Amino acid sequence: MVLEKFSIKSILAHVAVWGCFTLFLLYPSITEGRRTPSDIPAKLCLTIALFYVNYFLLVPHFLLKKKTVLYISLSILLLFITTYVSETFFRPQFIDHLPRIPRGPKPEGFRQPLIFILLFCVPFVVSTILKVYGEWKSNDDLRKVTEKEKINSELQFLKTQLNPHFLFNSLNTIYSLSVKNSSDTSEAILNISELMRYMLYEANREKVPLEKEINYLKNYVQLQRLRLPEGESVKLKINGNTHGKLIDPLLFIAFIENAFKYGTDFQGNTDIEINLEIKEQSISLNVANIIGAYVGKEGSSGVGIENVKNRLKLLYPKTHELTIEDDGKYYRVHLFLNLN
Repeated sequence: MVLEKFSIKSILAHVAVWGCFTLFLLYPSITEGRRTPSDIPAKLCLTIALFYVNYFLLVPHFLLKKKTVLYISLSILLLFITTYVSETFFRPQFIDHLPRIPRGPKPEGFRQPLIFILLFCVPFVVSTILKVYGEWKSNDDLRKVTEKEKINSELQFLKTQLNPHFLFNSLNTIYSLSVKNSSDTSEAILNISELMRYMLYEANREKVPLEKEINYLKNYVQLQRLRLPEGESVKLKINGNTHGKLIDPLLFIAFIENAFKYGTDFQGNTDIEINLEIKEQSISLNVANIIGAYVGKEGSSGVGIENVKNRLKLLYPKTHELTIEDDGKYYRVHLFLNLN
């Protein structure tokens, strides 16, 4: 038999409950000024034994294993034996010398059914409830831990997908600048180094300061402007106070990457608007871009977007709104996050 481990807090709670139960049994003697009946200590010990036999043996080995009929049969048998022992060997003997008021004849056999219920049945039922609830709570806590570990594993996997996806896009930008022998190549490399530093040292955290996430977005937008002949067609607006706010990293970048990838034609002409609205308890991202002439390979375009959709479902299951519209001319994304 393996007994569950009790914490100090749990042990103290059990001692306190049994102390209160003992006072309940002694209450009539205390209030009436009589000596304690000699059978009370023995019956209390029987009650405690009955409680823990049910708690540690009957419930876990029969009731929780769905052997209900056997559990009920054994419980009735145990209650009968306990009551028989109590009434046969530990009959009450009042040893005080105070006159007592006649109360009529007392029934034979199990003379006090109310005492039987309070002394044996109630603690027995309570032990069953406590054990079943404790088992349910333990299983529920284990389920929550398992779900959390699963979510963390999935999030980590999704983040590892983002890193190479971002790296490929950044290398494409450097390549396009180097082919044109652009003077902006060195600045682009510097921007990429800042982006990679954030990816390596900040993005692995569970939460990051919103200000750092926005700086990451600004660096990325600036990097893309360098490779576009009409960089001024890219508009980035950020409103609100970022101070003291935390957010899960890399939630916005996929939508912005997507805008540059599909909102630019072969000549580099583009029209992209990115608006980030920061409020006290929420953040809204709106991205709009023209639908350019670029057509990606089937199945290659949705890695970043699908990645973020999955992360949003895990991180903000009921506190986010994501709408994506495509009217044939413009591609629009609206993301709302409730930070509560």
